[in-house]
Amino acid sequence: MHADPANWTVIVTGGSSGLGAAVADKLDAAGATPVVLDRRPPAEGRAFEQVDLADSKDAEEAVRRVAESYGGIDAVVTCAGIDVPGALDQVPTETWERIVAVNLLGTAAVVRAALPSLEAVGGRVVTVASTLGHRVFPDATAYCASKFGVVGFTRALAAELKGRVGVTLLTPGGMHTAFFDEREEQYRPGPDARLCSPDAVAAAAVFALSQPDGCDIKELVVAASTESSWP
Repeated sequence: MHADPANWTVIVTGGSSGLGAAVADKLDAAGATPVVLDRRPPAEGRAFEQVDLADSKDAEEAVRRVAESYGGIDAVVTCAGIDVPGALDQVPTETWERIVAVNLLGTAAVVRAALPSLEAVGGRVVTVASTLGHRVFPDATAYCASKFGVVGFTRALAAELKGRVGVTLLTPGGMHTAFFDEREEQYRPGPDARLCSPDAVAAAAVFALSQPDGCDIKELVVAASTESSWP
């Protein structure tokens, strides 16, 4: 992967809001070209492919369009993630399965489609898990299943692509984003909760992308110092 970010084309899933938007902002500031994959366009008017990441074929086609338009892809950062908390027998089947599809299957589909480009340039992948990909909470079966899956997928991918594509597992704790906004009160952070800035987590993602050839950041955990879900 080229040392100068000005030569990077980076796919950012979920880049229209939250952590994804923060990652795209950091890449912009570094001179790179972020290309957002999301259901809705980013407010900044940056490069964008509309896609439903719950549909693997749709995700793969979007990645191929990016590769064709930009002459390849240098890196992928998979920030897209959704959750609807609730007891297993209270969350509708379609909702439960969509959480897993977006968070896990969408991640795999995007990386899979980008691999030819990434291998051609010795590119990098940063997947975004969660502290709930390492430990569990009640009323979060779909989210935990999907993020545990991202952890396993990423570690296996790193072993599979060793020496060919750099792979980083990024684990954020709770962040100040709109992620919690539509939840019932019982599933929102309390008024005294100290959450991490998405900018700080985004900086960690770009740091992982910026390593010199032959050096990979394998795993990173970024969370507020008082994060209750870690360790």
